[in-house]
Amino acid sequence: MPPAKSGIADYSAVLVEHLSAAADVEIINAARPGFNAAAYDAVVYQIGNNGYHDYVYETAVAHPGIVVLHESNLHHLLTDLTIRRDDWDGYVEACGYDGGPPARAFAERVRALEVGPDYEGVPMLRRLLERSKAVIVHSRAVEADVRRAGFNGPVARIPHGAWLPDGDRLGFRDKLGLDDSTPLIGVFGFLKPYKRIAESLRAMRRLVRVRPDVKMILCGEAHPDFPVAQLIRGLGLEENVRMMGYVPIEEFTGYISACDIILNLRFPTVGESSGTLLRSLGLGRAVVVSNVGSFAEYPDAICLKVPVDASEEDTLYEYLNLLVSRPGVARAMGERARQWVADECNWAHVAGMYRDFGTAVRDGRTWVNTEPAEPAVTTEEVPVEAVVDAPPPPEAPQQVEPEYILGWAARDAESTSYAETHITRLERTLNITPPGGPEDRILEMGAYMQMTPALRGRLGYGEVRGCYYGPAGQTDHREVKSATGEIFTCEVDLFDAEKDRFPYPDEHFATILCCELLEHLPSDPMFLMAEINRILRPGGHVVMTTPNVASLRALRAILEGYHPGFFPAYIKPAEPGAEVEARHAREYTPREMHYLLQDSGFEVVRLETGEFLDKPRPEERWVIHLLERYQLPKHLRGDGIYAVGKKLGPVVKRYPAWLYEGGQ
Repeated sequence: MPPAKSGIADYSAVLVEHLSAAADVEIINAARPGFNAAAYDAVVYQIGNNGYHDYVYETAVAHPGIVVLHESNLHHLLTDLTIRRDDWDGYVEACGYDGGPPARAFAERVRALEVGPDYEGVPMLRRLLERSKAVIVHSRAVEADVRRAGFNGPVARIPHGAWLPDGDRLGFRDKLGLDDSTPLIGVFGFLKPYKRIAESLRAMRRLVRVRPDVKMILCGEAHPDFPVAQLIRGLGLEENVRMMGYVPIEEFTGYISACDIILNLRFPTVGESSGTLLRSLGLGRAVVVSNVGSFAEYPDAICLKVPVDASEEDTLYEYLNLLVSRPGVARAMGERARQWVADECNWAHVAGMYRDFGTAVRDGRTWVNTEPAEPAVTTEEVPVEAVVDAPPPPEAPQQVEPEYILGWAARDAESTSYAETHITRLERTLNITPPGGPEDRILEMGAYMQMTPALRGRLGYGEVRGCYYGPAGQTDHREVKSATGEIFTCEVDLFDAEKDRFPYPDEHFATILCCELLEHLPSDPMFLMAEINRILRPGGHVVMTTPNVASLRALRAILEGYHPGFFPAYIKPAEPGAEVEARHAREYTPREMHYLLQDSGFEVVRLETGEFLDKPRPEERWVIHLLERYQLPKHLRGDGIYAVGKKLGPVVKRYPAWLYEGGQ
């Protein structure tokens, strides 16, 4: 675990955070005398090929559990456990156990200092696999190596969890002295020969001849036995290639985001996954990988794959020339990559697979590996919003017609005017709300009785209840009549959603609507989210809508010198001392809505934006052109945020740092 300087430490920390939402997790971060594996439903060992994992390996051999292999070779780890402890007998024995007499004989030569260890030829997996109950891998390549090593137990292929990080593309380009249009290629990580650095630089030399303005950065420590600087000079690339040296992790993402193209080449490989590759895909970069091992398994729609044969340099040059000369192709591929990562590699999904596999192993049930979805392959330069912001289909194809909603709002002029102004939002909200049955309960918070009748009449819920701001303990009986004469009645409970315990039992509702309410809360929105979590049943849904402070309208307002909020104005009372409706205290971005749901113990099953009232908006076209010009995201720019969360477990963070000063 952090602060260990290991990619697996970072991986484990994020995994534990999300797994804790659905399981009772204990972290064992050092050798523990008297460790009792029988006290747990599952013991999961994160194994990497370096000395940070010595106690993990030794405990896994002594107390069998579920082993997570991040690559199919542990020889470096075993040398740390033996040679570095001056245990040459142990090293020779381990090699012989894994590879038989030939490996043992070679290990004796290593002891005699005649040769170096056979890192590639002897993977050192056999003893660990023989002692393991089950194995988790990230790729079919490592799964095949595990089977070839003789393991016949359960193997789960779980995607490597991935981040969807933010990157200050323009800021880091400025640090590099580059404008927004200069093509930039990046190579990241320790600059070892097996990352095909020489091949990349030779392809770069050819590219410079047709695009003299193209640049490349190499971010990472140079290998002492691999003279990269000398190679750059020999190829005449000093003006086009810059060695950045070691880049601190806080700047790592920024430099990736500054690039248009990322090279993540590797040969030979032992099936390892690349955290840098997943960060690059999550940032929506166009990525080129080697067509080997686990890298060959990534969908063709999200990366370009280079063979490691005699055609490697030619193919690499042609791919780079394509992506540099047609930046729209690069951007479209990057957006597909980001969406694929969000769908297949999000941490909530990964943590759920860990939980389900651990349960299956405990119960002796068969685990069936599933294949991730393949994005559509296209070479068209499609608009970003068509790839990312296309709304997913509802959970059920119900439709609530605008006429039905307006029919219930016809009771007075004020209600009719409000419904007509917000009809697109009301219709969309109802059509993303999961339908219910006679046994299901639904709560609408901030009930104006605009959508409320449809929750029973169209979505089928047996019990519909409302709530609103007011003195705690009071319940109002509401009755409305539609234009056709239909009567709908509903009880509306009054309380303060930021201070009062909601007057409902735990796990009482199947669905809760919290629409156009979040933005009004002035002090403690996570209190509301925690109470919503408490009164929702496991697997229940919360439907949330709120204005989008990152919309095209908001961007236009800022750039023209106005406030970006949708409703920032103070409200003049109709008469002195009269009560006024609450103004907006804080508006949210779609990313913040994603964080809010995750921190509150929900899986985000839907997140999109749209208008309150659909109508042409030509006055904002110039804002779209500006975003395109600087390669800033155009998706999720509608006026309203529409989100659906599914309850996974209890609240994860009561005071998240992104929302509360002094939070964590």
